[in-house]
Amino acid sequence: MKTKATCSARSINLHLKPHRISNTKQIIALIRKDILLEIRQQYSLYGVILYVASTIYIVYASMNQPENEVWNGLFWIVQLFVCVNAVAKAFLQESRGRMLYFYSIAGARDFVISKLIFNLLLMLVMSLLSLFIFTILLGNPFAHLGKFIGIATLGGISLSLVFTFLAAIAAKAQQQAALMAIMGFPIIIPQLLLLMKISVVAFSSVVQEGLGEMVLLLVALDIMVVALAIILFPFLWKD
Repeated sequence: MKTKATCSARSINLHLKPHRISNTKQIIALIRKDILLEIRQQYSLYGVILYVASTIYIVYASMNQPENEVWNGLFWIVQLFVCVNAVAKAFLQESRGRMLYFYSIAGARDFVISKLIFNLLLMLVMSLLSLFIFTILLGNPFAHLGKFIGIATLGGISLSLVFTFLAAIAAKAQQQAALMAIMGFPIIIPQLLLLMKISVVAFSSVVQEGLGEMVLLLVALDIMVVALAIILFPFLWKD
């Protein structure tokens, strides 16, 4: 009798337990959900595109075609604000009800990995779009356009990972915007300076010393941010 009762209790618990699919399918499903929401809420995506185009046009109207150093600095400053508008809302738009639903169908690590990948893809698109508009309005000052495209891609990935991680932490606080600014300033400024220094190689034919070490440092920072997000987010998830 005890065996039958135990088996029946276990069957009930298994029946009530939320169905969990494999980790890869969970991540793909969550990414697909974010993509569909972005497509349906077109005002958000178009708002970011309008922000990119209008900001670059204002720069063009004020200084036409700036020098190489100014061009480089302006590009990364615009990328910073584009990332704040496009990526930082990843967790801030998720309501408590949604988070409870995601908690029942997916793991914390799967959820944060899906956000990192989606925002990475979104920022890649925005980085290439910004570069395209920059070259049309502000000219093409590159000696090696291919190198700058690669650096812009790497920079977009780095910025998206950092701000996704910060948004995950700030989403649990009441003063979300203020917390993101306080945490983001000491992290993002060194990264931006590093990106500006690396991207100088695309404007000149002279080989820059220490370029490989700087790129490896940037990649190491990206890996560290991903590792911290995967390790720390489950503790925030349970809060």
